[in-house]
Amino acid sequence: MRKIILAVIGFVLIAASVLLAIMLIANKNKPKPFKEKIVKTVFTDTVVNGTVQITIPSNGSLVAKRRVELYSEVQGVFKMGTKLFKPGQQFRKGETLIRMDASEYYASVQSSKSNLYNAIAAIMPDLRLDFPDVYSKWQDYLNSFDIKKTAPVLPEMDSDKENYFISGRGIVSNYYNVKNMEQRLSKYTILAPFTGILTDALVTEGSLIRNGQKLGEFIDPSVYEMEVAVSKSYAHLLKIGEQVVLTSLDKTETYKGFVSRVNGSVDPTTQTITAYIEVKDEKLKEGLYLEANLSAKQEKDAIEINRNLLLDTQQIFVVRDSILDVIDVKPVYFSESKVVVKQVPNGTIILKKMVPGAYAGMLVRPFVNKNNDQESAN
Repeated sequence: MRKIILAVIGFVLIAASVLLAIMLIANKNKPKPFKEKIVKTVFTDTVVNGTVQITIPSNGSLVAKRRVELYSEVQGVFKMGTKLFKPGQQFRKGETLIRMDASEYYASVQSSKSNLYNAIAAIMPDLRLDFPDVYSKWQDYLNSFDIKKTAPVLPEMDSDKENYFISGRGIVSNYYNVKNMEQRLSKYTILAPFTGILTDALVTEGSLIRNGQKLGEFIDPSVYEMEVAVSKSYAHLLKIGEQVVLTSLDKTETYKGFVSRVNGSVDPTTQTITAYIEVKDEKLKEGLYLEANLSAKQEKDAIEINRNLLLDTQQIFVVRDSILDVIDVKPVYFSESKVVVKQVPNGTIILKKMVPGAYAGMLVRPFVNKNNDQESAN
């Protein structure tokens, strides 16, 4: 019985070994699975060289081209005028902005005029005797002298004798002293230098104004300037008179301006050059923040592409017979998202959008818009 059991176990082991050998042989001869190549679809564009307008983006806030900071050169009490001295108040050219009480100083000026008149009148008898030829013109001067008006210009001296005589009596020094006081008297009234609007008022009617005190700011709201900083590498592209399009931050308003001035020096800290853009519009206000695109130069025989299409090696991808390749290009201008390049032959098929993991020799399939093909065929 024992021999029968051992014979059965041996038969089973032999059968199992044979089956395992057959399975191993079958798996060895089985062909390897075919790995299908992945062909990526890419967006392409055909190069047509042309003239590319290079624009330099910048931004800044508006400042009135004509603005005046008002300061007092004399001391006095601010008197009430026909218009309130308040921010937003408009004044026409020549209207009184500020008028200070000058009654005390006015009396001093009148006293000096009187002294000048008396000094000339005192020498008239001597002029009649010693200088009869010039007596009449000095008499005419006295007749035209009005103490309520500014002192008239002294008669012209015809000879050295007359000059020595008049100067020796202190007439000339008295005259210039009067003119000096008249000039100072005029500073008690500040007139509007141009038609504009008051943007800042630091004093009120009835307050005491001191010498050197700032009174406010006055601007012309019809013309504004925007100061922009441009990299020194683009300085040679800026041209005075070049048209500039200005837009608001929310892109809802557009204004037209032009480059009015370009600074001749480079800021040593930022290595930028300041350009000034002049703009006129009734909607504009001082301090408004705008964006500007400066039309700097027109680059011929060039194309504009996305910056991510330009490789670090100054090359771009092209498609040749469904295979990616690279060619050398010459970048001439970089903006925030675009780059202008040259030396790309017309008719070259380039990538329109960058392909992740792209490399030279990569198999690709250009994207074809079937809807456009059907429309063109119809």
